[in-house]
Amino acid sequence: MKIGVIGAGTMGIGIAQVAAQNKNDVFLIDSSEVALEKAKQGLKTTLQKLVEKGKITEDDLQETLEKTSFSHELKVLAQCDLVIEAIIENLSIKHELFREIEKNVSENCIIASNTSSLSIASLGSVIKNSNRVIGIHFFNPAPIMPLVEIIPAVQTSQEVLKKCQSIISDWGKIGFIVNRVARPFYGEALRIYEEGIADFATIDWAMTEFGGFKMGPFTLMDYIGNDVNYAVTESVFEAFYFDPRFKPSFTQKRHKEAGFLGRKTGRGYYDYSIPELPSPTRDKDLGLMIYNRILCLLINEATDAVFMQIGSVEAIDLAMTKGVNYPKGLLKWADEIGLAIILNQLENLFHEYGEDRYRPNALLRRMVREKKKFY
Repeated sequence: MKIGVIGAGTMGIGIAQVAAQNKNDVFLIDSSEVALEKAKQGLKTTLQKLVEKGKITEDDLQETLEKTSFSHELKVLAQCDLVIEAIIENLSIKHELFREIEKNVSENCIIASNTSSLSIASLGSVIKNSNRVIGIHFFNPAPIMPLVEIIPAVQTSQEVLKKCQSIISDWGKIGFIVNRVARPFYGEALRIYEEGIADFATIDWAMTEFGGFKMGPFTLMDYIGNDVNYAVTESVFEAFYFDPRFKPSFTQKRHKEAGFLGRKTGRGYYDYSIPELPSPTRDKDLGLMIYNRILCLLINEATDAVFMQIGSVEAIDLAMTKGVNYPKGLLKWADEIGLAIILNQLENLFHEYGEDRYRPNALLRRMVREKKKFY
């Protein structure tokens, strides 16, 4: 196949690498010559490291590089079977790009977006043949993470959906649909900070120490990019009709406005110009409270995904372990802790704050009442 990837940022070059390593001819496109050159050098460096680790051969490296072309012109998309855009999370900019893509591709070309939060139905609405539009969302880093969200719009044809599922499977990835479940990991951590309960370092420590997460929420947001994470938060909030569960944080907004975007700018929630990052307050009771509060919100959201038939129990847990690298599936975790305990903690939060963001899901209430488990 011939694959077009638009956007030579971290995600774009990662998707291009996946496609090229799976023997596809890839055209990586970006309007910036600087970005293209950086992507070209970055790909070569990444592949060289894989050779040094013995994961690929020198021949594999050369073949991947030969299969990857770099261009700043959309006209090269004319020969593509699939085009995936991986640009900024801005609906109007993506609308403009989709119109331009349509002008340059064949009638049979599938047009996909790597968006993690914007409506695929809306993206497809601006082109004439919208039944070929679909969401194919890779997790970062794309070459490593095994899960890929495949998100059909209401217009997407079954033929396009099945073809994309086949492509993703052939690339050695697991296709699934989920994104919003992870939002409380960031949102509730920010809320805890804003209430003055704990600082960034202590919240991160609580989630790694007691939850076994590889990164705490603030370290992870700094790694992702505070601007990227905030854009996703805003778009999820809007997409769910401003449901309070997904309400953005002023702390995150102010950090974005100040240019504190994380590691890429040298400062985010942490100042990376300082040799040593702040030490947490290692208070066990405080740490457990933080961990339990965030985990309960995550479990409640995973329960809602099952309740709204977004995916099965097993599929939701697979998505969280393989897609966002959680130490356990959230619903299996809930069974281990006890659904009645989770429900009680949520009810206490709901009673304390009186906010819908803490309302326990109806399925969780029902399962506790009927003494059921997810597994």
